[in-house]
Amino acid sequence: MSPANAVHGSAAPAAMSAFERYLSLWVVLAIATGIALGRFAPHLSGTVASLEIAQVNLPLATLIWVMIVPMLARVDFGALHELRRHSRGIVVTVVVNWLVKPFSMALLAWLFIRHIFAPLLPAGQTDSYIAGLILLAAAPCTAMVFVWSRLAGGNALFTLSQVALNDLVMVFAFAPTVALLLGLSSITVPWATLLISVLVYLLVPLVIGQTARRLLLARGPAVFEAVMGKLGRASAAALLVTLVLLFAFQGTQIVAQPLVIAVLAVPILIQVAFNATVAYLANRAWGESHAVACPSALIGASNFFELAVATAIGLFGLNSGAALATVVGVLIEVPVMLAVVRLVTRTRHWYECGARRQEQRS
Repeated sequence: MSPANAVHGSAAPAAMSAFERYLSLWVVLAIATGIALGRFAPHLSGTVASLEIAQVNLPLATLIWVMIVPMLARVDFGALHELRRHSRGIVVTVVVNWLVKPFSMALLAWLFIRHIFAPLLPAGQTDSYIAGLILLAAAPCTAMVFVWSRLAGGNALFTLSQVALNDLVMVFAFAPTVALLLGLSSITVPWATLLISVLVYLLVPLVIGQTARRLLLARGPAVFEAVMGKLGRASAAALLVTLVLLFAFQGTQIVAQPLVIAVLAVPILIQVAFNATVAYLANRAWGESHAVACPSALIGASNFFELAVATAIGLFGLNSGAALATVVGVLIEVPVMLAVVRLVTRTRHWYECGARRQEQRS
């Protein structure tokens, strides 16, 4: 789901593609297909599961790369100079994404998964579900935030700069954050496996994506956009195939426990509302413009779920509750984020009145 036109600090995409607009529908269809395959062709999922090296499943690693590389090629690190122009908005973004979001999700997961909804969940999967939710929250959005920002009238250059900064922070902070929160949740995670996941699913794709970006842009923006358009379609197809494989493994459990997805969605929904509200109000109190507050709030509310899914698979396996929990984030991403976009757009007048009063006091 690579955003279009995010080249050299140009505008973010004008609108969502048909795939992006109906992402939840495609996810539901992929779920149904995966469950059917798991039930009627169980040997297929067994074969896929056996193809791994150093706890990295080769077919899924390939699919994840096809998903991630195009969106990382879209990131313009040259936009980092914009940080100075909107330093308050950047501070809010970093604090919400790396100090508020992961820790609030760990708390919500502990409350809802380990306690309130524990009787509704399969025995023995509680820790795995919590781990998946933490992985989801520890990976701020990279691609779809361009879409949400454009729809909400956000500042395109600020959006680019905060995505570029978040990707840099993610390279160094993702593994320590996940390890710390899983440790606080009494979930043991081998550091070696976590670091391999970061290397395979974040650092290497980032290097490949940025190298491809330079080579393609050297041939002109038109060539870059043409190639990115083709890779974007491949990325969308890879996401759906990944979901089919995941649910081929998860199918039996889901059919037996249909409430699992609804239960996992509860902390995700609460966290989206909480993080978006904190960032939006913090920017308003600090006197930032609405065009900056929108992408600042939206990036904290959405997730880089491709990285979360890949890491969950690497750490806990294809048929784990962690993998399922991260996939639930994909399922509800579009309708929930469209609701957040609608809210920040409709409250623009209220926001700007408060921001002006704050500026006058300053």
